[in-house]
Amino acid sequence: MIFKITYQETKGRNPKREDTKALYVETEDAVQARKLVEENTPYNIEFVQPVEGKHLAYEQQSPEFEITEF
Repeated sequence: MIFKITYQETKGRNPKREDTKALYVETEDAVQARKLVEENTPYNIEFVQPVEGKHLAYEQQSPEFEITEF
């Protein structure tokens, strides 16, 4: 399943909506997705959500859509 993870680039600053970024990972579940990002990046994870069906089709239309491999 594909998960969209919204994050801030550093853990040292207060989160700002304007600085929120997203990446996409393919894993078995949300716990594994969070763990994968926590172990391989310095990011402050805000939210992990599954993306499927029409939502996935919509996200794939974005030029920034790319599955991140660790």
